[in-house]
Amino acid sequence: MSGLVFVAVIGAALLHAAWNALVKGGADKTLSMGAVVIGHLPIALVALPFVPLPAAESLPYLAGGLVLHFGYQLFLLQSYKMGDLTQVYPIARGSAPLIVAVFSVLVLGVHLNGLELLAIAIIGLGIISLALVRQSDGQQNKNAAAFALTTGVFIASYSLVDGVGARIAGTSLGFYCWLSLGNGILMIAYLAARSPQTLRAIPRTGLPILVLGGGASFIAYAVVTWAFTQAPIALVTALRETSIVFALLIGVFFLKEPLNLVKVFSTFSALLGAILLRYARS
Repeated sequence: MSGLVFVAVIGAALLHAAWNALVKGGADKTLSMGAVVIGHLPIALVALPFVPLPAAESLPYLAGGLVLHFGYQLFLLQSYKMGDLTQVYPIARGSAPLIVAVFSVLVLGVHLNGLELLAIAIIGLGIISLALVRQSDGQQNKNAAAFALTTGVFIASYSLVDGVGARIAGTSLGFYCWLSLGNGILMIAYLAARSPQTLRAIPRTGLPILVLGGGASFIAYAVVTWAFTQAPIALVTALRETSIVFALLIGVFFLKEPLNLVKVFSTFSALLGAILLRYARS
């Protein structure tokens, strides 16, 4: 993994944590999530005339990615209705690199050296420890943890599908623009059917989140999709999950969520794993 890819993915991680905090901090989380996803549409529409069309062979991956991204958004939304950003986000993001690494090695035939595997394990296992975080009443928030873990399965799945699809497409940005366009339209259809009042409220009360959250989300994953074509998918997926460091800071200092030793341990595990990944092949 080159220095440019490393820095780009870290920047994407910060943007990703920021838009997740906007969704979690919103009074109406369904409106916030809808605004972020629909916020991809204007950017994708502006960019499409300037990017190449994806190769036809990538269309099945585009369709699969569309379904997986939408499932991820629904489960992430439900997770945030149950748990804190500093619990849900790390579990969801931390489980993904383990799943991607195992699949990449066993199915895709990707070779990772011992230090890279150790780095991925440290990131994943440290973050998953947050499933042990307790609520203020002393009870473990098992429902939030279960939904967050399911979200992680979706993250791992779309990371693999998008990574392979972007490579086959021959244009990472073209692939992602069409994916964003389909995802935005699907979210509009979903809200129109399930919560039309929420859809009508987005232009009135959700415009800041649509612009800021949608822009941050689009840029973050556009960078990651490009990184998938420049480095092993397992390494990119693991490195981008260091966004939990930013999520922890945002959750504690801006959302006023409680801090404990498990959350601190998880954060430093992610940092250590990121350092190992950066220098694993130096």
